[in-house]
Amino acid sequence: MDGRIGDISAPGRIAEPDEGISMEELALAARNHGLPLEALRYDLTPAGLHYVLVHYDIPAADADAWELAVGGRVRTPLTLDMRTLKSFPAVTRRVTMECAGNGRARLSPRPVSQPWLVEAVGTAEWTGVPLRTLLAEAGVAADAVEAVFTGADHGVERGIEQDYQRSLPLPLATGGDPEVLVAYEMNGRPLPPQHGHPLRLIVPGWYGMAHVKWLREIALTDVPFTGFQQAMAYRYRQSPEDPGEPVTLIAPRALMIPPGFPDFMSRTRLVRPGRVRLEGRAWSGHAPVTTVEVSTDDGRSWSEAELAPPDGHRWAWRNWRASWTATPGSHVLSVRAHDADGHHQPLSQPWNRGGFANNLVQRIPVLCASGG
Repeated sequence: MDGRIGDISAPGRIAEPDEGISMEELALAARNHGLPLEALRYDLTPAGLHYVLVHYDIPAADADAWELAVGGRVRTPLTLDMRTLKSFPAVTRRVTMECAGNGRARLSPRPVSQPWLVEAVGTAEWTGVPLRTLLAEAGVAADAVEAVFTGADHGVERGIEQDYQRSLPLPLATGGDPEVLVAYEMNGRPLPPQHGHPLRLIVPGWYGMAHVKWLREIALTDVPFTGFQQAMAYRYRQSPEDPGEPVTLIAPRALMIPPGFPDFMSRTRLVRPGRVRLEGRAWSGHAPVTTVEVSTDDGRSWSEAELAPPDGHRWAWRNWRASWTATPGSHVLSVRAHDADGHHQPLSQPWNRGGFANNLVQRIPVLCASGG
């Protein structure tokens, strides 16, 4: 998730069968927003349309006074201001970021948390310093096993006051594929406050909970990190007692720009008879997307869409398009992605208490009217 929301439903509460959106969810939704699906037309999501999820308050941050500490199991601890960080060679990476809870609201029973449908995603170009560059400057001790990242956002989880913290295994932190960034720009401009100004982590291919915002400390440890957001939150659980497996890489997903125009009373899209262009985006954190399929009959049959060729942006979504001849009547449009490692979107979604990685195929009800 971009920003972060603690896993309040793991091992917390599940919505009752007839329960609506809770006050807890309303409070979360009021400060967060998703991507309007028509914005899938943009290769790069404008910052104001990129999805946002913030767990605690957005902290006050003065870039001129900001410092990043790099310490723990290193030979030379560092304290870096923004001027020093920007003196290192910079790189820019185009990265699609998706919330781990995207699709959670479509599960039954529904976990009580940010009620995303499919809109918690966005793609931006992030500019900053490779994490491995900073760790090389500090010198990694031989016994280091993880890098722990601390944000300036601060709050209470289960009665315990804490900062937001996540960790990455050392091979990922020091490796080059994907190359983890300590970023200070989004789409060529300083990070907006809601996206972590002045400094954040970018972990290509991983769900957004790993992309720590308002980054102020990196500490290498010689034991695995067991903080709340690592050991308790963001784990695939079937029951409160289940220790679960950690949420990591983004599952494949394809989304379609809803065609035609909306009927707000029925929440159905309206199209006219004839040729209708279908298009959208597809991505996966596991491996490159190889195939996108489209269905116009609610998943009974599928045809292959045209997938844009690779453009050198391995960690960003790819455009797809298809043509459909609409006939009068009701239709349900769907789209699904397959990646090079054999992962694909399911037609029925396995359930977990946090509602994580729900990449069930998108369904768009469409009415084609016979009139002009």
